[in-house]
Amino acid sequence: MLKILKYSFYDLIRSRWSYVYFLFYLALGFVLLFLNNDVSKAVITLMNVIIVLIPLIGTIFGVMYYYNSREFTELLLAQPIKRSSIFLGQYFGVAGSLSLSLVLGLGIPFVLYGLFRSNAIFDFTLLLVTGAFLTFIFVGLSFVIAISNENKIKGFGYAVLLWLFLAVVYDGLFLMSLIVFEEYPLDTFSLIATALNPIDLSRILILLKLDISALLGYTGAIFKKFFGTDLGFVVSMAILLLWTVLPVLGLRYKAKRKDF
Repeated sequence: MLKILKYSFYDLIRSRWSYVYFLFYLALGFVLLFLNNDVSKAVITLMNVIIVLIPLIGTIFGVMYYYNSREFTELLLAQPIKRSSIFLGQYFGVAGSLSLSLVLGLGIPFVLYGLFRSNAIFDFTLLLVTGAFLTFIFVGLSFVIAISNENKIKGFGYAVLLWLFLAVVYDGLFLMSLIVFEEYPLDTFSLIATALNPIDLSRILILLKLDISALLGYTGAIFKKFFGTDLGFVVSMAILLLWTVLPVLGLRYKAKRKDF
């Protein structure tokens, strides 16, 4: 698996799209720091961009890589190599290269600007950690969708619909349910509904650490009561880790039972 991981990783690192992805975040970091002239404000602005953008990029890259490397994958399947090693190696290679582009692209401008002398170093680190989690989660989900659909158009369509649902539609349904059932106690429901969406969970974690949860109103008080504690933070990280593991298990299950 390590050899396939290294091949996929270096293959993507040499790809021009990886350079575009890296340069985009590099430019974004410098522009935000130039406009805000403050690391903390830049982190807040950056959160609104990458919380939605990272899942989209991870989804598209994952689907594209799977379909583009299909012939090479079939060649590997003819060799005495475990199926799980092939697909997990490709998955970790893609997710790892995207995460590296994210960390370096955003890390370089912030470090040059004086991140280590700023009080926002923990907030920025949390932003990168949640960004890496979202990358691994959505690359994994896209691999599961791609391996489940032979048709490229269907695979792309389902992957984009999944991102659209979790990034946009889910929030609308969540808010509508809060309005409709406002007469009932919704504390537990709000926490569970947030945990079921990795994008919302990442956003809430960052907002709480930036101490601007008051902008969320009543739900912000609920989230701060739970997620704002040390136990809530650990539970949140555990949930994100679970979201990362589940697509990997799904990919392994599909790979073992798929007829190539």
